[in-house]
Amino acid sequence: MKDSNFLKEHNARHLWHPMAHPAEILAQPPRIIVAAEGVRIRDVDGHEAVDAVGGLWNVNLGFSCQPVKEAIARQLARLPYYSTFRGTTNDTVIELSVALRDFFAPDGLSRAFFTSGGSDSVEVALRLARQYHKIRGEAGRVKFLSLKKGYHGTHTGGASVNGNANFRAPYEPLLPGCHHIPAPYPYRNPFGESDPARLAQLCAAALEDEIAFQGANTIAAFIMEPILGAGGVIVPHESFVPMVREICDRHGILLILDEVITAFGRTGAWTGARLWGVRPDMACTAKAITNGFFPFGAVMIADHVAELFESDRSGAASIGTGYTYSGHPVGAAAGLACLAEMQRLDVARNAAARGRQLFAGVQALQARHELIGDVRGGHGLMVALELVSDRATKAPPPKGVTATIQEEAWRAGAMVRVSGANIILSPPLVVTEADVDTILGALEAGFSAV
Repeated sequence: MKDSNFLKEHNARHLWHPMAHPAEILAQPPRIIVAAEGVRIRDVDGHEAVDAVGGLWNVNLGFSCQPVKEAIARQLARLPYYSTFRGTTNDTVIELSVALRDFFAPDGLSRAFFTSGGSDSVEVALRLARQYHKIRGEAGRVKFLSLKKGYHGTHTGGASVNGNANFRAPYEPLLPGCHHIPAPYPYRNPFGESDPARLAQLCAAALEDEIAFQGANTIAAFIMEPILGAGGVIVPHESFVPMVREICDRHGILLILDEVITAFGRTGAWTGARLWGVRPDMACTAKAITNGFFPFGAVMIADHVAELFESDRSGAASIGTGYTYSGHPVGAAAGLACLAEMQRLDVARNAAARGRQLFAGVQALQARHELIGDVRGGHGLMVALELVSDRATKAPPPKGVTATIQEEAWRAGAMVRVSGANIILSPPLVVTEADVDTILGALEAGFSAV
């Protein structure tokens, strides 16, 4: 590794960072992380902190997961790459497809289409949804519905169904035929409704209304996150996703759950589908599938969707999408090791327990600090604090406050994520009670500094 002077001199000068303004990154170069162990990361100056971001929602098993590292090394030594395009495959990805079939069996998902990550998985799911209806003879079903505040990656299709203008406006015009309904977000919604159950009904009614307006026979799929992650950990009422499932069934619309964040235990349930008791037609996965150690993802496909494709004899079901790294054997080896280790450690159980501790802790913070207008979570290790300058008006926080809190929390021993007015917490699912106490103590130090 180059020395710290070299790294600091060249920081952000030759590298454009995702989700950031190049000029701002040049003016305030990012923190340089050089090492990690367990749930802790270390910067170039030797400062260590608990990673309350979990890499980027993906390092569920922590940074020292030796079984995954060893599986990657063994695969690199034996077969570092081969394509899964027509005519060839590899043994490791076949084994992973069976393991995923078993893991997702309670969700009714039995086939896997492998990708390079979450954005890829969303893109493939949207394409397969349109193709599904074409095979069925309903070629007019090409539109997509989704939630405002939802996040579905950065490809053109994903950006088109995204519900946040920051990921859309600079790149418009996007995919036509994508329409959004209000999110079940009790703290801010167009209905002025704070009761989660009543809000769920109003959002479901808005979905019904949009379907009637667009015409059900024009809509291919509805896509949503079981819990909205990047939008600020927006947790729908338990009635909402089952209502969406029923509405989609009634109108012949596919339900795609974007489980890129929520699959593999993050919510305290093994999947978001299981959390809410529904079976999707497709689920998008990535992130924790390899613990962040290799870029990899999978679209999981329901039996009835798969059977339609597999029984086609017209040629309409020939899949014309894929990636050079689809089914990469090294990613597949990492996925197999991750599945085994997640289940051995029962990380969903720990996520539920530590999530209750973390959520109670941020609720206590809210009682002490007027800056915190809303706290959201309560299902596993997904928590957000929304900051305001005035609780009555819910006005945005003063400029620079979130950055100050983030910096002070880092000094006090925890890396937290800032997204707009939100501070988002998504630590590895192997955090201990003491780790969560460290995160909460660091947040207290951050809020006490402003």
